[in-house]
Order: sequence, then structure tokens, then C-alpha cells
Amino acid sequence: MKEVTKEVYLKWYEDMLLWRKFEDKLAALYIQQKVRGFLHLYNGQEAVLAGALHAMDLTKDKMITAYRNHVQPIGMGVDPRRVMAELLGKVTGTSKGMGGSMHIFSKEHRFYGGHGIVGGQIPVGAGLAFADKYFETGGVTMTYFGDGAARQGSLHEAFNMAMLWKLPVVFIVENNGYAMGTSVERTANHTDIWKLGLGYEMPCGPVDGMNPVKVAEAMTEAIDRARRGDGPTFLEMKTYRYRGHSMSDAQLYRSKEEVEEYKKIDPITQVLDIIKDQNYATEEEIEAIDKRVKDLVEECVKFAEESEYPPIQQLYDVVYDQENYPFIPHKL
Repeated sequence: MKEVTKEVYLKWYEDMLLWRKFEDKLAALYIQQKVRGFLHLYNGQEAVLAGALHAMDLTKDKMITAYRNHVQPIGMGVDPRRVMAELLGKVTGTSKGMGGSMHIFSKEHRFYGGHGIVGGQIPVGAGLAFADKYFETGGVTMTYFGDGAARQGSLHEAFNMAMLWKLPVVFIVENNGYAMGTSVERTANHTDIWKLGLGYEMPCGPVDGMNPVKVAEAMTEAIDRARRGDGPTFLEMKTYRYRGHSMSDAQLYRSKEEVEEYKKIDPITQVLDIIKDQNYATEEEIEAIDKRVKDLVEECVKFAEESEYPPIQQLYDVVYDQENYPFIPHKL
């Protein structure tokens, strides 16, 4: 695994803090009705992304996930201003304001979406990996889904084909405990989701998803295996979300005390504690990071709010592309 240096810890802290504050700002904008529809926030799960990015090669590896998908593209290199604009439905967004919260996408940065269909991205991730193998790109696809999606039949079809063809894919279930609002204990007769890989003789196992170092270690091993041509791995990231499934979730299925207990192992706090214990940064330097993050989030909001909504014509521009249908020209 690439060494986890002082610089890595400082980057993790700044990145994870940005993701957290970005999502917190979205929650406020949602309450103001500036973000419409559904809004699924990533608060608490940041270590899963931070550790994975440390193990990935962003020049060729891909990522695909479900609809809790705002911060992943930022981590992959997408301009956070464009992500914010997409969430506000503006034409400067990643999908020109037509995808919204659940459908952030950037082919340029190899982020293949948020997907609204539960589990729908699992076979698509296997397909992306098939393309990498076919064209010999050397890339590996990180295919994320939640614990609720682990109950979808498409998972088993994708697992079977990925093992049969030794596809360069890492399947990652972000087990944050409650799916849409029902605990794992109430949806299956087993609680170790990673064991689903055993039925396909797929390397699999649990990972502490609140610790970016543990995530990076597991992801490095899985990515190396895939890049060697040895096929997929299935990892269960045991993590926790501090907010509800979506902003409309009343969270009646858990207590406030439980949430507070998990906040004691907050991934951002864990990283900050190491930075302080190892004297990787002074208080002034940490405050400077905090200010940079705050300023960037405000810049994202300003950019998004000052951007225009898509013109009506855009609805037609993205639909029609036929030589024998000349009435509405295709422009995009």
C-alpha cells in the first residue's frame, strides 16, 4: 500500500471536512427549497471514500455508486462548484441541471453515476469492468452499493459473471446499518453481508469503514488483485450515517443516543486526533484548512445560485438526434 504520510493525513482531513461541510450546506439549502426532490447525505461515511481514493489510480480507475453520490465525484476530481450547481438544477451542473441530486455523472473523471434504481449500478459496474478487460486498459471499477441493495437479485448475477470472467472490479457494500430505514437484522437471517461472496468463491471480508487506513489497506489488496487479472473482491465497509436515509427520513428506527455513540468514532475526528498527536499541523494550520473549506463551500453556493436554470430548448436538444427528423436540431 502507498505510505500513509503526514501529507496524506492532512489531505484526508481537508477532503473529508470539505465533503462533510458540503453535505451540511446542502441540507440547509434543501430546507430552503433550493434543492428539490430527494437528498441523500454522506455524513459519517467519509472514510470509505478517502481510503479508497488513496488506493486507486485516478488516471484509469472508475467508480460507480447509488444515489448517495455527491462527494464521490468531488473526490475523483470533479469541480465541486459544478456538483453544487447540479444539485440546484442549474445549467452549469455536471448534467446541465437535468440529473439533480441522485444522478451526478462525469465521464471525464471516470465517475459513472449515482443511480436511482436500488442495486441497478451493480451489474453496470461489472459491465464497466468488462470493458476495461476487453480493451486492456488496466483500469479497475469500484462498484458501491448500500446494505439494502445487497438483497437485490442483480447482485448475484453480477457476482457470478464477474467471477466467471475474472473481471477487474471491486464490489463494496457500504453497510450503514439501516438501508432505507430497516436494520440488517430485520431483512436477512445473517448480518455479515460480506459472506455473500463465499457462495461464488469470491475473496471477501469485513472492513472498518470508519477508519480510512483500514479502508485503504483492504482496497489496495482488492485493487491489486483485480489489476493482476485475478478477478473481483467483495468488501463490506461497516460504517454509519449520522443523518437519515434522506432528508425526509424521520429516523424513528434508531435513538439519538445511538447516533451520538457512533460520533465518538467519527472518521474526521479520528484523522484530526492523529494529526494533533503526531504534530503534523499547528492549530493555526488546522484553522487555515477549516477556513479554506468554509470558503470553498460558500464559493460553490455562490456559483450555483448565480448560474442560470436550463433553457426549455435543452429538453429537446438532448432527446432528438435523427437525420430524418429535421424539425428539432440536436445541439449537445
